[in-house]
Amino acid sequence: MDEALLRTLTPEVIGVLGRRGADFASAEDAVQDAMVEALRVWPDDPPRDPKGWLVTVAWRKFLDAARAETSRRHREVRVEAEPVPGAGGAVDDTLQLYFRCAHPSLTPASAVALTLRAVGGLTTRQIARAYLVPEATMAQRISRAKRTVSGVRFDRPGDVATVLRVLYLVFNEGYSGDVDLAGEAIRLTRQLAARTHHEEVAGLLALMLLHHARRRARTGPDGRLVTLAEQDRGLWDTRLIAEGVDVLQAALARDRLGEFQAQAAVAALHADARTAEETDWVQIVEWYDELVRLTDSPVARLNRAVAVGEADGARAGLAALAVLDPALPRHTAVAAYLHERDGDRATAARLYAEAAQSAASLPEREHLTRQAARLNARLRR
Repeated sequence: MDEALLRTLTPEVIGVLGRRGADFASAEDAVQDAMVEALRVWPDDPPRDPKGWLVTVAWRKFLDAARAETSRRHREVRVEAEPVPGAGGAVDDTLQLYFRCAHPSLTPASAVALTLRAVGGLTTRQIARAYLVPEATMAQRISRAKRTVSGVRFDRPGDVATVLRVLYLVFNEGYSGDVDLAGEAIRLTRQLAARTHHEEVAGLLALMLLHHARRRARTGPDGRLVTLAEQDRGLWDTRLIAEGVDVLQAALARDRLGEFQAQAAVAALHADARTAEETDWVQIVEWYDELVRLTDSPVARLNRAVAVGEADGARAGLAALAVLDPALPRHTAVAAYLHERDGDRATAARLYAEAAQSAASLPEREHLTRQAARLNARLRR
């Protein structure tokens, strides 16, 4: 099969879906799914009209995604904007769907990707970004997962760990501001916490509450991104912070530490500081050491480098950063920040500009661009 033909047809098919009423992002995602299907089907059964075939399959996938999105939004309108404290309310079927999609016949990574796409309402691009893989790779993973479960009876729900991973990624996508999913993720995690005493469920709920407590302070009146150090802590929701700390302390008391508890402990230390200068960075580094030990996550190592830079000085942070893959998302932005703290404004300005080019969201891109402009203005004085 000629993959070059697929790439040539892609813009045309996206255009057709757009004229039929699909927005660009949804059309692009549907065409990506159709291309994955073409890679699977065409070698054995090439179509007489490749463009027509792609339009038909892509439009069907767009409609499927639109129906799933409509169902998800209908569930969300039943949720109040503020996640209420305490146990979850009446349990709907959404959490059960999460468990069903986390089927034992799938690997955990494939189950998470499938659930995010089919139930969580995230696009293939968003899921790929969360997994730090190319969009085409994630599209193929989701397609394989669909084929795996296409003839399977969904009578064996998946495990809690896989569902937690899905809820964590759904919350992160909502927290980033790209999609409003944070409240829904908290609601479902409350329901799960009410049904089980799993310490990592409590850890995840605490983490969500502590992060969500800062939501009003994350952006300024003009929509600009506000960094943690610059946030007005008077805007933080002390009720959610108190609940998150209580949930976390109860989980830690069981002495079965997991990654979500460790992340929540970091968030709790930030919440406990009355000012950015009072942040206990030494303890935060210790918690990141635990997180790295538990997960060996490159993202955890990147965050640890920032914490080391705050606790032990910028050069120590740069040394911790130097052993990490420069292709890691936010690596360049972290390097810029640490170089600025070390007094190297020229290097920091250049790196901020580079980081802006690969930023995952418009607010982040604008923030990094402003940082570069601020330093360049100082250099010209």
